[in-house]
Amino acid sequence: MKSIDKWTSSKYIYRRGRLQGSRDVKEVAPGSRLITDLIAEFYDANLKKYAKGRLLDLGCGKVPLYCAYKDHVTDNTCVDWGNSLHRNPYLDFQCDLTEDLPFKNSEYDTVILSDVLEHIPEPELLMKEIARVLVSGGVLILNVPFYYWIHEEPHDFHRYTEFALKRLAEIAGLEVIDLFPIGGVPEIITDIYAKNILGLSIIGRPLASISQWFTMLFVHTGFGRKVSRSTARRFPLGYFLVAKKK
Repeated sequence: MKSIDKWTSSKYIYRRGRLQGSRDVKEVAPGSRLITDLIAEFYDANLKKYAKGRLLDLGCGKVPLYCAYKDHVTDNTCVDWGNSLHRNPYLDFQCDLTEDLPFKNSEYDTVILSDVLEHIPEPELLMKEIARVLVSGGVLILNVPFYYWIHEEPHDFHRYTEFALKRLAEIAGLEVIDLFPIGGVPEIITDIYAKNILGLSIIGRPLASISQWFTMLFVHTGFGRKVSRSTARRFPLGYFLVAKKK
């Protein structure tokens, strides 16, 4: 990663030993704190479990997950494209992810694809390229939204079900290790409410923050967790996938 000595946290931060979304509104919009925290939980657990060796961070932006994987890998390569809304001071390669990746076969042990696949018009091609650059036994870790607003338009092309994600992985020659929904009905309702209530002057931001804080507390109770998990299969806010190259 270029300028590694100048890296600073952005979208994700560690607080009290837990990875969570930043409360800096320049990094995470007030209406997106809930989903960012949920995604952070999954990456915090799974990067510790699966990240290793040489890591390829595709669509890296400001490399927000670096703080979560840096102690588990030997080095990281950062890739993004020129049309991203985010600054890319740490890029090793600038390339179009809809084309062949500029790497050798079996070059990486771990690939991260965080909030990227929905922006790829032909995902089959990228998944096959990821499989190509992974070593045998190498791991892909990704997340995608499902019940979620249009973002980074006009480069927002897809929403994937668990069946589509499994098919994409298997066609590419990857074996799915873990595939599960992120959030259910409580999280979806709160995410929609928070993003829309921001339009109200003065009270919009406090209401958005309070609603997400309350929902996060609720889904960490026994009853709230049950409601979230029981509704997540048919009403997922997003998905998290871990797949291994055969």
